[in-house]
Amino acid sequence: MASVLRAENISKSFGPIEVLNDVSLDLKAGEVHAVIGENGAGKSTLMRILSGHLPPTRGTLFLNDQPVRFSSPVEAEGRGIVLVHQEILLAEDLTVAQNVFLGRELRRFGFVDDTAMRERTRAILAELGTAIDPDREVRRLSIADRQLVQIARALLVPHRVVAFDEPTAVLTPVEAESLFAIIRRLREQGAAILYISHRLNEVKAIADRVTVLRDGRLVATRGIEGLEPLEMARLMVGRDMSKLYPDKPATASDETILTVRDFTVPGHAEHVSFDLRRGEILGFGGLIGAGRTELFEGLVGLRPGQGTTTLGGRPIHFKDAREAMAAGIVYLSEDRKGKGLLLQQNLRVNLTLASLEKFGRGSFIDVQAEDRALDTAIHDFDIRARRRDMLAGQLSGGNQQKLLLAKMMLAEPRIVIIDEPTRGVDIGTKEQIYRFIASLAEKGCSVIVISSEMQELIGLCHRVLVMRNGRIAGEVGAADLSEDSIVFLATGIHEERAAEIAAGHA
Repeated sequence: MASVLRAENISKSFGPIEVLNDVSLDLKAGEVHAVIGENGAGKSTLMRILSGHLPPTRGTLFLNDQPVRFSSPVEAEGRGIVLVHQEILLAEDLTVAQNVFLGRELRRFGFVDDTAMRERTRAILAELGTAIDPDREVRRLSIADRQLVQIARALLVPHRVVAFDEPTAVLTPVEAESLFAIIRRLREQGAAILYISHRLNEVKAIADRVTVLRDGRLVATRGIEGLEPLEMARLMVGRDMSKLYPDKPATASDETILTVRDFTVPGHAEHVSFDLRRGEILGFGGLIGAGRTELFEGLVGLRPGQGTTTLGGRPIHFKDAREAMAAGIVYLSEDRKGKGLLLQQNLRVNLTLASLEKFGRGSFIDVQAEDRALDTAIHDFDIRARRRDMLAGQLSGGNQQKLLLAKMMLAEPRIVIIDEPTRGVDIGTKEQIYRFIASLAEKGCSVIVISSEMQELIGLCHRVLVMRNGRIAGEVGAADLSEDSIVFLATGIHEERAAEIAAGHA
């Protein structure tokens, strides 16, 4: 296979900090080339250099064996190199079709041809396996659907190289399979695919070759045959990763700390009831759109909800998340960039913002006390930052998640609700987060884990409640935890089979 885009000895420095050092990579026509590594390994920096978003400090890019230097992503796109970003970069007030064609509108007789754009958008989305309405405003779409629209926008451009940065982070397994079908079709058409993902099982399923980065350096480039996920993980972190999940702590007691009865969040969750025990890790599974996130946003006062809820036997109803935090319940949003952190503020401000009363000194904030708290958080949560004064938005995804955890733990909560705890996080950081969650339970804190990763629920939780269409579809106890048992409840397959059996006996 011919090399379409090649990087030779690429290095990139930001001031005195070198984030890439002599990395070489070649992307071949008709091949999926995965790049893996821990957060901060240099994957996204390399991708941004290849797609014209950043110039290299040293090294050379070759397009069809000719040296090339892109002055901008627009120039790279004009040469057939397109990037599907991990972040959602869409205009919320515009329709799906308007976003897909933004800046490249179709015209007829000098006027924008909305009809043609709608039909072309509908066709591209159908190829992605979705029937999203092209006339729907983006703000009314789920995060998963927004990602699909972003992918559709990228594939609209004639492409020779397509780079995907964590494209399935917000997709259901069914949606991910539709995306893989598109990637395989692109490969068959002769495109070169660059694929970045922390989900190593996905890499095993979709990639032809794998390049591993660690601390900005090239560790290995290997063919996928015979390269299993555990070996990928070992190459990424430089140590054995055969035991990703810690031993589940024994629940501290049979004491019920939180009771929820008939809780409803209009339009999202209906008559949900469950109990949470002290020292328990309780999982909430289900497909995207099942109502899990909205349920807990309602419980902590982030959106309207009603029902009967008791905390430690006392009735509660929170008007906002600050009231919930004061009562000992903290919620870590799945959208850490949009709802969890202030990306344009430094680490100290983000860490202490929700607990400023702890750092008050009269009418002033004790900045020295904040700095000491930041020192402790950096040490305890292994937050890897190039500088203490850097912005939260400059941290890698895994370090942003660790900063968010540290921020919430300053409130000394009794109950921690974590929504998608390891979305967009590398396997080494996953291990750290899993051990932190287990340590919380060991200390008697109760933890609710909302996750779309079934192995995460199975590996971490004492039991799992599965939601479907806004309701609790069932519970899977410790003895029965398996992917099949969760999938059956999430999709309703068990009910369909029961109906088939009943019909057969009729």
